[in-house]
Parts: sequence; C-alpha cells; structure tokens
Amino acid sequence: MAKVTKKKKPNTTGFFKYVKWFWILFASGVLCVALIFLLASWGLLGIDMPEYEYLENPQTNLATEIISSDGKTLGKFYLDDNRTPVPYDSLPSNLVNALIATEDARFYDHSGIDAFGFMRALAYLGKKGGASTITQQLARQLFVGVRSKNKVEAIRQKIMEWVLATRLERQYTKEEIIAMYLNQYDFLNNADGIRSASKIYFGKEPQELKTEESAVLVGMLKNSSYFNPIRREELVTNRRNTVLGQMAKYGYISEKEKDSLQALKMDINYNPESHKEGLATYFRMYLQGFMNDWIQKNPKPAIDGARDKWSLWLDGLKIYTTIDSRMQANAEDAVRQHMAKLQAEFFHQNTPDRNPTAPFLDLDKTEIDRIMERAMRTSDRWRIMKDEGKSEKQIRESFTKKTEMTVFDWNSDGRERDTIMTPLDSIRYYKTFLRAAMMSMEPQTGHVKAWVGGIDYRHFQYDNVYQGSRQAGSTFKPFVYAAAIDQLRLSPCDEYPDILYCIEANKHGNLEPWCPKNADGKYSGKDFTLKAALANSVNTVTAQLIDRVGPRSVVSIVKNLGLDKEILEVPAIALGTPEFNVYEMVGAYGTFANQGVYVKPVMVTRIEDKNGTVLFEYVPETKDVLSKDVAYTMVNLMEGVTQGGSGTRLRHSYKKNATEYKEIITGYPYGFTNPIAGKTGTTQNQSDGWFMGMVPNLVTGVWVGGEERSVHFKSITYGQGAAMALPIWGMYMKKNYDNKDLGISDGEFEKPENLSIRVDCSEPAEEQQDDLEIEEDLEDLDF
Repeated sequence: MAKVTKKKKPNTTGFFKYVKWFWILFASGVLCVALIFLLASWGLLGIDMPEYEYLENPQTNLATEIISSDGKTLGKFYLDDNRTPVPYDSLPSNLVNALIATEDARFYDHSGIDAFGFMRALAYLGKKGGASTITQQLARQLFVGVRSKNKVEAIRQKIMEWVLATRLERQYTKEEIIAMYLNQYDFLNNADGIRSASKIYFGKEPQELKTEESAVLVGMLKNSSYFNPIRREELVTNRRNTVLGQMAKYGYISEKEKDSLQALKMDINYNPESHKEGLATYFRMYLQGFMNDWIQKNPKPAIDGARDKWSLWLDGLKIYTTIDSRMQANAEDAVRQHMAKLQAEFFHQNTPDRNPTAPFLDLDKTEIDRIMERAMRTSDRWRIMKDEGKSEKQIRESFTKKTEMTVFDWNSDGRERDTIMTPLDSIRYYKTFLRAAMMSMEPQTGHVKAWVGGIDYRHFQYDNVYQGSRQAGSTFKPFVYAAAIDQLRLSPCDEYPDILYCIEANKHGNLEPWCPKNADGKYSGKDFTLKAALANSVNTVTAQLIDRVGPRSVVSIVKNLGLDKEILEVPAIALGTPEFNVYEMVGAYGTFANQGVYVKPVMVTRIEDKNGTVLFEYVPETKDVLSKDVAYTMVNLMEGVTQGGSGTRLRHSYKKNATEYKEIITGYPYGFTNPIAGKTGTTQNQSDGWFMGMVPNLVTGVWVGGEERSVHFKSITYGQGAAMALPIWGMYMKKNYDNKDLGISDGEFEKPENLSIRVDCSEPAEEQQDDLEIEEDLEDLDF
C-alpha cells in the first residue's frame, strides 16, 4: 500500500501579520488625519481658523469701477487691490480648461484634497508636481497667506489649507471656486484678478481671451513675479507653451492645435491701469471729488462689523457715467495732435534770441521773480520739505541743486524724457507749456460725453475744465445778444454802425467813460447786421447793445444759464472780462441748442454697490431761460460765425500749397458742410483762446492758454481762438462723424413753428411778416 504524503500547508501567519499591521497603520493614519482636522477646526492646534460667517462671505478689497455710457471701463479707484470680480459665466471655456489641465486635473473628482496627488508628492518628494488643489490654493490666498519658510509653521499652514479647502468645497460649487480663485489671484502690474489681468495684458474682457492668451495668464499662476510677461517674454512664452501642452495632454485641444498655438509669438497688448494713466484721467479725478462728497452725504447701511461709510477704494462700487469712451478717445486724440503742433510753434517763437524773458512776455525781472517765487512756495517739494521740518534756507537751496528727473516732452516716446536740471529750472520749463481743456455735452439731456482737463495728467494735474476759470473773451458776447433779442425783440437782420461809441461815466455803474475799440483798433464806419457783427466780433456793436439793455439784464440771463458767479454789472463785461470755466460755458451754450431750456451738465447717472443694489440715480435739473424763438435766433446768429466769420475755416478743405501757418493751424482737412453754430473768443494779449461749437445734439467748448496770463503768443495770428482752440473742435468732430454709430447730428437745428423773429435777411421784413400773418390766419380757420 502506497504511502500517502500530506500536503504541507503554507505558512500564512507572517503574511496576515503584515496585512493586519498595514490596516492598523492605515486606520491610525486616517484617524490621525481626522483628529488633526478636528483639532484644527476647534482651534486647538494654535491655528486661528476663520469664522463660518467669514468663510461664507470672504472680505476681499474690491476696486470701484467707472463705467462709460457705452459699457466700457474708464478706470478704477483702488488702494492696493485693483480687483473687479467677474462671475463664472463670464470666463471663457479655454481659460477654465487651461486652469484645470495645468493646476488640478482631478478638480471635479475630489472634495478639496487630491489624495492621489498627495501620495505622489510624498513618494517623489514633489519632483513630479505638488499636491495643492485649486481649492487649497484659494484657501491660501483668502485666509492663510504666504507660505512660511519655517518648517513647523509651514506644516501648520498646510493643515489649515486642508481644513479650509474641505470647508470651501462644502460651501461653494466647483464653478464658484474657479471664479473666486481667478478673481483673487494677483497677476502683478496692478492686475488683481482675472478681469484686470485681461484688460492690462491684452486690452480685452476675459470672455474675449483667445486660447493662447488664456494660457499666458494661467502660466502666471505658478509665480506671477517670475513669469512676468512685461519683463521676461521668452520665459513666459515657454511657460505658455507648457500650459498648451497640458491642455493637449488632457484632451482640451488637439495636438495640431497645440503645435500651431505654440508657434505663435506672444502678443502682449500692455494697458497699464493707474490713477495717472488711461482714458479720461482728468474726469476720473473730478469724479473722485464727486464721490467723496456723495459718500459724506450718504451713510452706509448698518451691518455688524462693517464700516459706517462707503469706501471709494475698497467696497467695489460701480459708477455709471455719461462719458462715451469712443468720444473721449476722439477728444484726447484731438487735443494731443493739435497741441503738439501748436506747442512746437510756441517754442519756435520763444527762443532766447526772439524773447529773452521766455516764456513770459511783456514782464520785467521783478514780475517774473514774483511768479517763480509763488510757484516755488506752492510746489509739492516745498510742502514736503516743510512738513519734514526743513528750514526755509534748506528748502530754497534744494531748488538750485541739479537732480535727475523725468519731465514732459511732446517729442519723446510716451511724452516723457529723463534729464538733469534744478527744480527751479523745471518750474520755468513747465511754465512754457500751453494748456488745453475741452468738454462735450448732449444739450437735450445734459449728458457730458467727453472731458479733457489738460494735455497730460501725469505732469499737469490741474483740471482746466472744472478747476480753471479764465476770461471768456468774445464767447461772452452771445449772452449780450440774447438779452437784447429777448428784451428788445431785435432781429439778426437789424443793423448797427461800426463807429466810436462811448458809454458815459455814472451810467450802468460805469465809473469812467467806456469807449471800446475793435480788435484792430479801427472803426470801419459801415453798418453791420447783428449776424455779421457777431460773426466778426465787432466790439462797438456789442457796446451799443449792452447800453440799450443794461448790464444788469445781461447778468440776470447769464446767471440763469448756470454761470452763477459774482459779476460786476458794468458795460465792460460785454467784451468778456468775467471769468468762467469750460464746464460752465458748455452748460450755458447748451441752452441755445436746447430751445431755451438750461440743463445742468450731468456726469453720473447711477451708483450701485458690489451686489448691484442701486444707491443713487440722478434727477435732471432744468430751467426755462429763453423762449424757443430767442434760442433759435441765437443759434442762427452763431451759424454766421462758421459761414462768414472767424469760424469759416471749418468749411475749408486741406490744400497742398498751404502756407506754413495753415499747415500748423488751419490746414487740417475739416471740410464741414453741415450746419454749425459757434463762437470764437480771444482775450487781451492773446492770453486765452476759446471756441464754442454746436451741432443740434452736441455742444463742445475748447479753451487753450498758458498757466500764466503772461505766457502767450505775441501776435493775433497764432494767439486767437480760431487758431488755438477751433482746430481741436474741428479734429474732434471729424473723428466723431467718421464713426456713424455715435449718431452725431449733421442736420439742421430745429426751427420753432411760427417763428416770430426775422432770421432770413435775404427776405424783406414786410414780406416775412405777411407770410407769418397768413400762417397764423390759416391756423385759426376750422377746416
């Protein structure tokens, strides 16, 4: 009988022992992690965790956004964070795909912590990538801060990230987490959040980003300081291509698309956003004052722990303005183009050989020293050094020491150049520059469409639209004519002689006899119709009109037109001695275009908080000042200025054989054929040049002059309003008409029915009156 051998059982005791210890260790690890999470959430590990309420509504500083009437961002008010959040729906899919492919491929599969990524990072010591999920990175940005170099502290921070990441996942959807992350990240160069980054680096809204542009921004998430597209183009291009490779790896784009996109040159369209750069800088600074005043008068609703006042810099308000970004750009371009040419001619005429006291004219050394002394004492340098406790001697000495500085220069790239000069020389240098201002308004609504307060806000921060008041010159004459037509029922066809005309002393408050001369100092002896007299700025005719109606009547109308300043009620005001700013003048002239109804200029239509709650809506302020007949008659009078007066050059086209003067000043290809009403203005010694121009739905005022009245052209050739200011209006309107979407009228001004004032001087007065009576009789008949 065969021997039966028993099969030896394998010894499994050792194997099960290892399995048992594996599960013990695994369970212990899970319990430890759970315990760490629990203790951390209770605050027992010395980690300060945010309250649940804060987690539900993280307090992030938000920039206040200034929005144009055509929906564009004009600029922002912010302290450190130039952040304007956008919802997930406004993010392009290519941006989200690039983010997930590069930063967290399993984002939709985990609950805040990627266990696989964590184990991989431990196994390879981080050489094959880290383990931080998008949610963890968001937690770090919102609550944890910069990773500490201390290992113990770094571990505590990591634990805090884990706990907060799981809480965030419970509190928000995946889409909300992505939006919060991209809105929170600092992309450098004042680009806080994805919207600012899109605008600053590519000049577009996030939803307009191309795939390769999204890849650039996602690439910066690794380290925006290191991957800075402005300073490290090659490095950022390589990082962009890495992101595109990740997108291909995870199937978001094809290999063919990846290859073609990686071959593209990185196209950065850098648009820096700061308080001194960008569109409508002067308007934004006016708006800052407007908002500060509004905040003082409108307390913030009481919320536990919140500020009791709105913050222009932190609360993410939205300010909806009347400014049209397209018209604003046209206005700034027109000012820049004309003023560069005008300034070049001014420099040409004010060389040391031609004018030893340049840039000042007709001043002696004592007067010039007085101007320079005043400029020194009001400078930032003087104020800062005085606040630092420096003596007057030390301050004065600092003005005579040469120093490196960046100054304004029309001929340099970016209109700046580096130089070395004394601060006192820099003051004189800046006095040489002519300043400009313009404002454009829709007369029917009062909506201000464009606002340019100067030639460059970085170097000339005084706003000549609103802050600066200058003598109005002949642009004041229409107010005298309006008073005469309103009270005396005069017609543009009525005639007055151009002769020496004196208003004796003690009449109309006049202390001495007043006998004004014309600009050329001559009297033609001819009879001028009112239309021709206004078109040619005949001073003697204006004197006769103010003598008939009296200065008080003129001042009364002027105040009703929004020019509410103290004005001496003397005859001399007829020639424009009172001082007004461009803002006031545009509002007043708008009354003529708006059939006699004054509408106060409006800049802000609505203010909202960050949640869209309306905090303010404007209410129009209007006043009936003139009848429709008188307003239309004034428009008709001022049409004569561009038909046969000082504004006729608006009708001219460019000529190749133009003289040097025409090349610089009048050689612009205007060629307007549509109805235009306007008035030029020039003050004594050519210190101020004005042009007020109107079409039916747009009134625009332009002023040009030096900071000091002694800084001006020597002759009327260049120093008149038709040469200094009118070209800016012409270039601006030409650009506006080129864009049909703006809807700028090129038609006739609306004529009132049954106009009772004769405006057609080619038709005999009796015949025109008969026609009017026939029309009135027909209206009375009952058909």
